[in-house]
This record gives sequence, structure tokens and C-alpha cells, in this order.
Amino acid sequence: MIKKCEHADCTRAGTCRCPKTRDLREYWYFCPEHAAEYNKNWNYYAGMSADEIEEDWERQTFGSPLKDKAQANADEADYIKFLNDFINGRSTFDKMPPKTTLPGPVTAALKVFDLPISASWREVGARYRALAKKHHPDRSGSATEFAKISSAYDVLKKHFGKK
Repeated sequence: MIKKCEHADCTRAGTCRCPKTRDLREYWYFCPEHAAEYNKNWNYYAGMSADEIEEDWERQTFGSPLKDKAQANADEADYIKFLNDFINGRSTFDKMPPKTTLPGPVTAALKVFDLPISASWREVGARYRALAKKHHPDRSGSATEFAKISSAYDVLKKHFGKK
């Protein structure tokens, strides 16, 4: 059944649904022209504070409000660790050897940086900077350890096609 446009003084067919409230359970029925006008001016987050908007977004995205940011960060770290363990130990999950393997020197270089085989160039660069800063001989670090880190970085730089 086609309804009449619910905009005042309009006699056209109300073929377009427009929400009345945020819960999206009630709707206005407008003609296309009035629906476009209504939607252009309607703001889902009108009347909400920044914290309420963030909580609503978190609930809509993840199913529950984000109360404790420290716990959320810990949960995120656990999830990332699980994914890295799954990727790195894939053969134990599906009992099949990996179809492709990285060359030995690349794998060894990633182990020096304590990175998974799925590491990106950005992760390699960030880890190199942190390790180089920590083990640099000018900062009373070990020259041997710094040389090992630099050598591993050169191998990874070549592997990722960087100059």
C-alpha cells in the first residue's frame, strides 16, 4: 500500500522511508523530494555528547560499550598475539607444511628482530630503529649486537626491495 507523503501540504506518494528516531523503529514516509530534504538535515548523532557518540559507535561496531580502555588494549594485544601465533605456527593448526617458505637468511633476520613472517616493511623499520637506538655503541651498547642488527636489516631491506 502506498502512503501519502507525510510532509505538510504535499499530496504526492510517500514512497521513501525516513527515520523518526535513532533506534530506527519508526519512519516517516515522504516523496523523493521531501525525503532528500529531510535526510540532508537529519543527524543520527544530534543531541549526543562526544563520549556518547563514541560509546554508540563502539556498541554498534563491536556489540558492547567500551568501558575500560586499558582492558580493551590488553584484549587487542592478546588477539594480535593469537593471530601471529596462528600464522607463525600454521602447520600445527592444519597439520600441513607451509606451501611457501621464506629464504633462510630472511627468516633468521626476522628472528633477530623478533618479528613474525607476516611482518610488513613498516614493522621492520620501526623495530630496527628501536633496536638500533637501544644497542648503538655510542649509547654504551654492544658493537657486536649492533652489527648483527644492521646485518639483519640489510637482508630484510634487500628482501623487501628497498635501497
